Amino acid sequence: MLELDELTVRYRIAGGEVPAVRGVSLSVPAGEALGLAGESGSGKSSVALALLRLLPRSADVGGRVLLDDEDVLSMKWGRLRAVRWSSASIVFQGAQHGLNPVRRIGDQIAEPLLVHKLASGAIADQRVQELLSQVGLPAWRARSYPHELSGGQRQRVMIAMALACEPQLIIADEPTTALDLMVQAQVLTLIRRLIADHGISLLMISHDLSVLADVCDRLAVMYAGRLVEVGPSSGEFRHPYSRALAAAFPTVGDPASRLAPRGLAGDPPDPQQLPGGCAFHPRCPVALETCATSDVQLRASGAGRTAACVLVGE
Repeated sequence: MLELDELTVRYRIAGGEVPAVRGVSLSVPAGEALGLAGESGSGKSSVALALLRLLPRSADVGGRVLLDDEDVLSMKWGRLRAVRWSSASIVFQGAQHGLNPVRRIGDQIAEPLLVHKLASGAIADQRVQELLSQVGLPAWRARSYPHELSGGQRQRVMIAMALACEPQLIIADEPTTALDLMVQAQVLTLIRRLIADHGISLLMISHDLSVLADVCDRLAVMYAGRLVEVGPSSGEFRHPYSRALAAAFPTVGDPASRLAPRGLAGDPPDPQQLPGGCAFHPRCPVALETCATSDVQLRASGAGRTAACVLVGE
């Protein structure tokens, strides 16, 4: 369904270029859910926006993005417009920013249908009601404005818009980040159900590994613009960064976890001044001398898992 082949993203700034994504290769088969994780600044959202060419003009994108064997990066503008929403759609991180505040919810959900000439008039209105029902909202909400809805309801509206043209792929960029735990659980349950009911492929992006593991079949972990591990959502992580990311979340009710939270010292590296060798080695608790000079690529680490670490297999 979706294949990334050596995807690169570089942003042009006054002082030169910022390499945000450095040679990411991934595949999402039809009907599969893939989770993409990493700290802020690791390049996750740049990957998501590059898939449908939504990056600003200051971005230079390289490699290939194959959607049903068709390269999105080389599409003409007319073909790209036809692909957006109909073949692949996106749920943005902040629903408040993704919705027009002066237009009613029903009109915004119907817009992809009208643009792609899939429905109009009473048929479009009926389809809007069906979509609202699918995401657990009453039909009368079509007359509401975004500010009249809660954060969870707005996110459901974004999901309804993403489903409007029955795409084969949905890209969800941190869809639950701004929600409280109860609403987050409801939205995740909704996403799982929709994937199962419609056979949709999903690329879901989050910094929260527990959220991704709850929804996705496979997980990919990014650090400093590169993939450091890819594998099933179940099973042990092999890369030290993936393990540290998983351990950084506190355990509810555990005093030791609350008083002494686990995590990583320091910050991710400046993309313009990446360290030599493995970019993670300055923060790695088990780094070897060779890590400062060896730029290890993803290598097999058993059970359908790959990791970019010299310690894999030892």
